[in-house]
This record gives sequence, structure tokens and C-alpha cells, in this order.
Amino acid sequence: MSLYRDTGVVLRVQKLGEADRIITMLTRRHGKVRAVAKGVRRMTSRFGARLEPFGHVDVQFYTGRTLDVVTQVQTLDAFGVGLVNDYQRYTAGCAVLETADRLTLEQGEPAFRLYLLVTGALRALAEGSRDASLVLDAFLLRAMSFAGWAPALTECARCGVPGPHPAFNVPAGGSVCPRCRPPGSASPAEETLSLLAALLHGEWSVAEAASAGARREGSGLVAAHLQWHLERQLRSLPLVERRAKPLAAAVDKDNG
Repeated sequence: MSLYRDTGVVLRVQKLGEADRIITMLTRRHGKVRAVAKGVRRMTSRFGARLEPFGHVDVQFYTGRTLDVVTQVQTLDAFGVGLVNDYQRYTAGCAVLETADRLTLEQGEPAFRLYLLVTGALRALAEGSRDASLVLDAFLLRAMSFAGWAPALTECARCGVPGPHPAFNVPAGGSVCPRCRPPGSASPAEETLSLLAALLHGEWSVAEAASAGARREGSGLVAAHLQWHLERQLRSLPLVERRAKPLAAAVDKDNG
């Protein structure tokens, strides 16, 4: 029997038999891992509650013939506690998990950067210190960059001429200049492209100063760009509430 240990985020769970589950995780060193957690659906399970979506855990596995088997689990961060009572943050978190699952198709392939992006996004959503919609769009843009799909935002996607440019075309790869603009291209505001560039590069002061209109338009472009490359729609993305809400930190300050 070969044992190994890793830290990871639970992306999804599936029932197996009467008492077991198949746990899909994105781990720090082994990429995506699918493993059987035996007996976790029983009331007497020692670690059933730790192996739920959004859980950030330290796990020990042993290598099985078809699926590995979970033998030990220790919770590092229970991100779900900070998400389940807030619809916007919860649905944004679901979109983060689904995107990570879709971007890591091969088991065992290293995905350290994506693992860091997922844990960072879930921590920001659980803490409520930033607008959930901005956190999600920042994650999606950076995850697409990890996958090699980052949209062109400051130059023409086709000829490379520096922008900003007045058009955006998803099949073309992002912003396009007037000479390269294909028919049917969108015409986003310059503020929208500045917002997306700020989210991609972590310039939060610029992103948080963006108008509600730029945020809505930017979210639409990010979703369209992601789903074009994934070749089908994410189930969780249409459920995300995009309306700006007061931040938890600001609310706590006002209450104090």
C-alpha cells in the first residue's frame, strides 16, 4: 500500500454505494485527485463533515487500483462557513469550484498556481472584504491566464497594436483594433476594459472605483470569454448575483 499526503480544496462530492462518497479535490502538489471516502455518509463518520465542497483540508490517501482512498483528514480552512448564509458569495464560490474542476481535466497533472488562485478567491469570498462579483471576475481572468486563454485587454488580439481599442470579440481573443474588428464585435466602454485589466493584475483600488455599469459589462465579457474556451456554459455562473452589496468590513465598522 502506497501512502501520500497533500493539502487541497474539495471541489465536489458524489454518492457511492450506501455510505461512501467520491471526493474530487484540487491539491497543492498532485493537481486534481478523485478519491473514495469510505463511510462518510454515516452519522458516526469521523471526518464526513470535513469533506464537503469549499473545505480546505490536509488529507492522507493510499493508492488504490482505480481510485485512491482517503484515510485521514484535517481541516485547514472551513470556507463554507462564511459562504452558506450569503447567496451572492455562495454562488460566486460555486462558480470558482466549478471553473477549477473544468480547467483541470487530467488527474495528477500539477496545478499549483490554480490551487493558489482557488484558495485565495475562496478566502476573499468567505471574509467578505471585497465585492463578491469582483472577486469572481478576478479569479476567472487569472484562471484563464493560467490556462493560456487570457483575453487581450490593452492591445489588439490579432495584430498587437497597443490600445485601448473600441471593440471586443471573444472568438478573436479579446480587444481588437478598428482594422482587425470582425463583424458582430461588442463595443465595451473604455472603463470596462480598464476594470478587467485591473482585476487581472490585482489593482484593487482601480477595480473598486469602477462604476456599476462597467462591472456588469465586464462580468458579461468575462463569462462569454470563459465559456467560449470551455465550449459549454458553466451551470453555476448564471446563478451568481451580480448586484453590488455592502462589504462586511464596512458594515462592521458602521455598527461599531
